[in-house]
Amino acid sequence: LLTALSLLPVIGWMKAYRFKEWLLGDIVSGVSTGLVAVLQGLAYCLLASLPPWYGLFSAFFPVIIYFFLGTSRHISVGPFPVLCLMIGSAVTRLVPDEGPAFNITGFEGLTRDEQRVLVASSVTFLAGIMQLAMGVLQVGFVVMYLSDTLVSGFTTAAAIHILVSQLKFVLGLEVPGISGPLSLIYIIFNKITSTNVCDVVISIVIMVVVFIVKEINERFKSKLPVPIPIEVVMTVIACGVSYAFDFKTRYGIDVVGYIPKGYEAPVAPNPQIFQETAVEAFPIAIVGFAVAFSVAKVYSIKHDYTIDGNQELIAFGVSNIFGASFRSFAASTALSRSAVQESTGGKTQVAGLLSAVIVMIVTLAIGFLLEPLPKSVLGAVIIVNLKGSLMQFREIPYLWRRDKADCVVWLASCIGAFLLGLDLGLARVSMSCLLVCFSPRCSLLANIRGTDIYKDRKDYISIYEPEGVKIFRIPSPIFFANIEFFRNKLVEAVGFNPLRVLRKRNKAVRMIRKLLKKGKLQWTSLLKELIRVEVEVYIVACDPYILEKLHDCSFFDDEVQSSMFYLTLHDAMLHILEKHPEPIPKKSDYEKVKKITIHHLPGNLRSRDRNVGISLKLCFSVFVVFEK
Repeated sequence: LLTALSLLPVIGWMKAYRFKEWLLGDIVSGVSTGLVAVLQGLAYCLLASLPPWYGLFSAFFPVIIYFFLGTSRHISVGPFPVLCLMIGSAVTRLVPDEGPAFNITGFEGLTRDEQRVLVASSVTFLAGIMQLAMGVLQVGFVVMYLSDTLVSGFTTAAAIHILVSQLKFVLGLEVPGISGPLSLIYIIFNKITSTNVCDVVISIVIMVVVFIVKEINERFKSKLPVPIPIEVVMTVIACGVSYAFDFKTRYGIDVVGYIPKGYEAPVAPNPQIFQETAVEAFPIAIVGFAVAFSVAKVYSIKHDYTIDGNQELIAFGVSNIFGASFRSFAASTALSRSAVQESTGGKTQVAGLLSAVIVMIVTLAIGFLLEPLPKSVLGAVIIVNLKGSLMQFREIPYLWRRDKADCVVWLASCIGAFLLGLDLGLARVSMSCLLVCFSPRCSLLANIRGTDIYKDRKDYISIYEPEGVKIFRIPSPIFFANIEFFRNKLVEAVGFNPLRVLRKRNKAVRMIRKLLKKGKLQWTSLLKELIRVEVEVYIVACDPYILEKLHDCSFFDDEVQSSMFYLTLHDAMLHILEKHPEPIPKKSDYEKVKKITIHHLPGNLRSRDRNVGISLKLCFSVFVVFEK
């Protein structure tokens, strides 16, 4: 049973599914996400240089497998623009727009589109094998070696690639085979006089309207029951107008065209393509998992459940292997689509399953309605959704002022990915990060009786441990790659998850105050202690440079204050013992006051602001947890 639960997480969460509370939200979320998935599937297929309807396959098959194998309840599985562009790079290299394709066995008798689909599915199949192998070998930790700063620079470069690649659709130009973003810009400016004015007007209108409504969604998200699905609305309007005025014939614009009904028979991957694209498949596997895991982690923290990195690798590996067999291309998740699934009330992957049903309905029955849709509309939608990635350029001045090393990493990642290509750029920059890999160590300390010395408690007999005090030592540097390891070990040493206890406490406090307001409850000394539960942190023996750095990075606020610093570990211990001279019997987790003392050695610790990603030269090696 335990093996089944570990390999099929769906068994665990479906047993606890609350039909009355969750089903309606999952239905609304599934329909909303499905509509967005249809549009993004068609749009992102342009990035992969494939016929648009294959994007519908990528928004269907991987979702079905992830429903059974995935551990995240909120991410929307399907096409991700960066992966689509990486797939498109491999596709156009082996099957260029002009000239003969690579001499690959299996290409005989196939049209150019069929050859490209075979390349895309084979690369996806290989990437899925790599992800599955990493999951089985329990190496999900590899994603930790991609820092926030590196990923930010990489995704910014990817956004530039995507923006440039969509100019030909927005301008309505026929662009021949190209290599690299700079050559594309050169060709576009050479052909600028051939711009299709109708395509430009359509693109501008779409981008302006979608941008404005997205800003309204963001500004009034707390008041809107669900975000306005403006991309879907504008797509429907564009389809109707294009059909009514026959844009294809009258103005010569390029439209989506014929969309066949139903699914195609499974196809076997091509081993020769494996050999030609192995270098490109590995970054696709890493980036796809890294992005999905990062988004899944955000929602798991927000909704208080755990995700398993190794199981996620297995889930995406099997999803990509299965999907590739039915001609879909590499799947991950898109932040915008996942945000729709979560913000519209989605509680579980039942919403994801229903979104796949919406995609299936379009594929089997009503896909023909999208045939008059101008490709410039899809290009415009893609460009508008690049806003978040392109705005990351604003981090450069901040990074330079706060931490020049992090700024160099960001620039190296961005420039490398832009000039070398997304696959080689990420691979070369990431290899330098892997050089910092080492085995982190930690231990529990205790006071040697009659001294101010603290040593590993398992090595000594005559030791003193005050009631409710835990001293957690980390002799290794702390940085982005091992912070999760130390956090998990600290939670294990303490014996409970402070964040989970705090959330349950806050929930109980809200209920108590509600009952007090209604007069259904009276104040008691238990209630008062419950309200006072909090966490305090003390940092010990910190270098003055670190204090200056913390001030520069706005580390301190009303909750985390500079008064938490102590000169030595023993000073902090004496303060705790003076403040709480008599041990008090241990109570339930909801009645504990946690106090953490931290002793410093040189190293790195990521800033509390994950969005900025500043790296502080700081290492915490001792944590003292006090319970009252």
